[in-house]
Amino acid sequence: KTDGFTHLPAMRRLGDLWMRTGPQASSAITAMKVATASGYVLATELRACGVDFSFTPVLDLDYGRSGVIGDRSFHRNPEIVYVLAKSLNEGLRLGGMANCGKHFPGHGWAKADSHVAIPKDERSLKAIESDDIKPYEWLDISLASVMPAHVIYPNVDTLPAGFSSIWLQTVLRKKLKFNGVIFSDDLSMEGASIAGDVVQGAQLALKAGCDAVLICNRPDLADRLLNELSVTPKKHTESSMRLKKLFPKSESQSWDELQKDAEYLHAKDLLKTLGLID
Repeated sequence: KTDGFTHLPAMRRLGDLWMRTGPQASSAITAMKVATASGYVLATELRACGVDFSFTPVLDLDYGRSGVIGDRSFHRNPEIVYVLAKSLNEGLRLGGMANCGKHFPGHGWAKADSHVAIPKDERSLKAIESDDIKPYEWLDISLASVMPAHVIYPNVDTLPAGFSSIWLQTVLRKKLKFNGVIFSDDLSMEGASIAGDVVQGAQLALKAGCDAVLICNRPDLADRLLNELSVTPKKHTESSMRLKKLFPKSESQSWDELQKDAEYLHAKDLLKTLGLID
């Protein structure tokens, strides 16, 4: 990496650190400290460059099945995922950045990559709720926003979660009582193609319960969406109120100021001492 940003460790390494055995009985505590340090470094470096939000953390469970999730997942155990995600979120918060849990209700079981295919997860709602949804349930009000998966769960709905009012309204809003922002995943991904073109996809996502829709790496589609999409005043007002809660509540430091900041240097030193960054 030569762009100046800290090359943070894959989240799986934090889960591995948690599981260390032997003379270090404090491995879980160390992993939590590393998660907080990682969140803090991520948030402060991005904010120093004018970026005030990042779609993190990944809450998907590591079943060893999904290549696209892979080492972005903390662990297979939802309790470990919850604790490490909460610790990372605390680092983000200290750095002045909100969090976004993804990919609801869980992308870890589906093998296909939703960037290039339409994945399916054939498990029952009960099975998904007993494991994959737990980190969302436990994070509760500390979870600022959520991104649903471009995955179809045919035993629950025929539509991917990001276009499904069952997942977004019945399960996430009503059952889990989530009141934060719901972002769609990238509507230019193959997993979103089932909804039609980008305008149809945005309309379906918003109708299902998303507050904001994402178009990544396709500025032409973003322009088309801005020109053609219409949103009801009621929907716009409700979603805008939620989105405002994600705005930073503190001033960011400049990059030069950050390089002298004691907390930032302490966080990086912890990561270096453990061999997690160069």
